[in-house]
Amino acid sequence: MGKITALALAAALLTACSSGPPGGARTPGPLPATGAATCPATGATTPAARTGAAVPGRRRELARGLDVPWGVAFLPGGDALVTERNSSRLLRITPQGKVTDVGGVPGVRPGGEGGLMGVAVSPGFDRDRLVYVYFTAAADNRVMRFRYDDRIGPLQEVVTGIPKGANHNGGRIAFGPDGMLYVATGEVYRTELAQDKNSLGGKILRVTPDGEAAPGNPFGNRVWTWGHRNVQGLAWDEARRLYATEFGQDRLDEINLIEKGRNYGWPEVEGVGDDRDFVNPLLTWTTEEASPSGLAYAGGSLWAAGLRGERLWQVPVKDGRAGRPIAHHTGEYGRLRTAVRAPDGSLWVTTSNRDGRGSPRRGDDRILVFPLR
Repeated sequence: MGKITALALAAALLTACSSGPPGGARTPGPLPATGAATCPATGATTPAARTGAAVPGRRRELARGLDVPWGVAFLPGGDALVTERNSSRLLRITPQGKVTDVGGVPGVRPGGEGGLMGVAVSPGFDRDRLVYVYFTAAADNRVMRFRYDDRIGPLQEVVTGIPKGANHNGGRIAFGPDGMLYVATGEVYRTELAQDKNSLGGKILRVTPDGEAAPGNPFGNRVWTWGHRNVQGLAWDEARRLYATEFGQDRLDEINLIEKGRNYGWPEVEGVGDDRDFVNPLLTWTTEEASPSGLAYAGGSLWAAGLRGERLWQVPVKDGRAGRPIAHHTGEYGRLRTAVRAPDGSLWVTTSNRDGRGSPRRGDDRILVFPLR
């Protein structure tokens, strides 16, 4: 099949299996974990390779014996900085698997779902050497930064006062294509915070590298979007669209297409609703299938790490529309916490079996590398 024909077929299949435009959503049923995508309109099963979507190749175990690796961010040379939620350690890991203990981050108070979580490397790292971390402190969740010269320098405040709780502490941070820092927070089981535009809880925040409200924010403060329960993953596609994973309560987990100033409905809506004031998710799963945490974009798909679902979800996307989700490696590695695209185009995926909710296996927790082909 010629290249043009193959691309046309891929586009047609993606359109046929699409969840519809942003604002509409559907709930897929249980999916096979064999690299197949089922088009609900026809019931036909299409191998992932024939949809034009990338597929994960043979996995490589990069590192093992870690303690709940939570955040992964890459340095310019290709090494990664990795946070451990419970130990408060920052690790440096090479693409060959060499692990160096950089040290403990001061001020972290692990407990419940809190601890040392997100990490982000400054877009100007070659010049400023700055690394950002999100963690649970004694009285709040906060974003701090430090100068990194193979050690953790003195901490500087970036965003403080993010509500803290036993659960729903959010924690993912990432620099966007606009150079601003995006911060995912939870509502710490105080659901009213999600609908309060003056609270930092239950939001996606957008701030300057110094922590100020970013220019162009919709409400003149740090809030970019609101009405969130517990955002756990952030990823941009090549068109600079932002997507986020979010834990549901009892029924439905979500991936959302994130748009400036929009309200994503929690706690008024879980999953799809009919109130035009709230944005419906791009797609949903049952909580048993997903509990999606880290999110990456690579090879024309979103890749969501499933905690309770114990699988790596692939969601082909095109023009902000979602194709039929594909489940990979169901139950093979236990709980999956983070998925991130490495500079070489592969996926790094962390397990989370030592987080108090999993069943640790020999060698847990670990980082797995999947080439995309």
